[in-house]
Amino acid sequence: MFRCTLGPSVKYLASLPTLLQNRMSSSRPLLVAVCQVTATPDKEANFSACKQLVEEAKERGACMVFLPEAFDYIGSSREETLALAETLGGHLISQYAQLARKLEVWLSLGGFHERGHDWEADQRIYNSHVIINDEGDIMSVYRKSHLFDVELPEKGVSLKESAFTVPGPALVPPVQTPIGKVGLGVCYDLRFPELSLALQRHGAEILTYPSAFTVATGAAHWEVLLRARAIETQCFVLAAAQVGRHHDRRSSYGHALAVDPWGEVLGDCGGEKPGVALVEVDLEKVARTRRNMPVQQHRRDAAFYSSLGPT
Repeated sequence: MFRCTLGPSVKYLASLPTLLQNRMSSSRPLLVAVCQVTATPDKEANFSACKQLVEEAKERGACMVFLPEAFDYIGSSREETLALAETLGGHLISQYAQLARKLEVWLSLGGFHERGHDWEADQRIYNSHVIINDEGDIMSVYRKSHLFDVELPEKGVSLKESAFTVPGPALVPPVQTPIGKVGLGVCYDLRFPELSLALQRHGAEILTYPSAFTVATGAAHWEVLLRARAIETQCFVLAAAQVGRHHDRRSSYGHALAVDPWGEVLGDCGGEKPGVALVEVDLEKVARTRRNMPVQQHRRDAAFYSSLGPT
């Protein structure tokens, strides 16, 4: 059920037992899991499916597991989406905290429907990326800052996220995790390189963009955008994804990807089924790439890039 198509560069999977042995003797674990799911409006069914993926990832040696945007549910209407929303202190996040603690694994929960700060007055939500450590503690919450309000009639795409979502007020600093410093984004944030560069400047070694890309925009832009963000920041990029049909009105592209700092695709979960891709994050590859091509040292100061003035 959870089979993935993996890129040819994931050759280490053939010798996974040796790597796991090395990991046990290493000072820091290096295996991560990037997951692909098909969320529906059924929250308990979604949790059960995600739980299976997390358990599989842990069994295969992952120390951190990345779940996609809307891992909790994808509603079939604005009303249903709002009715199913919870707070960070609610039942669902508590379930994931217990799971992380039980399995001793870090979790990236890539897009939680969090009730907004003024819920009683405006009935709107945040699209929140939550990081939970292996003791079940919330380590960081980033609220998606770029909302997907797009009309592409020729592609059959019509979504207005701002109709029920509040944009996040700020970026959050990269989170120190067992695999390195992780910079947080969500889905549409991927299209704004300013965000990824800001996170890189603040120490990010890994960027993550949990997503639910539409089929049309995914086929056109998904891989090229992820590879571009990896190349320009010289970071690993991990992008868990939704796949398949969620309900009668919505489907997602899939192809959960892991990309290295050179822009090479390490793992691809394909565009058909849920699954998990296990990849190795080697921070020496980040350091080596940045040392051999010191792009950030060659970058001019902010005044230079604003020297054209207003148009």
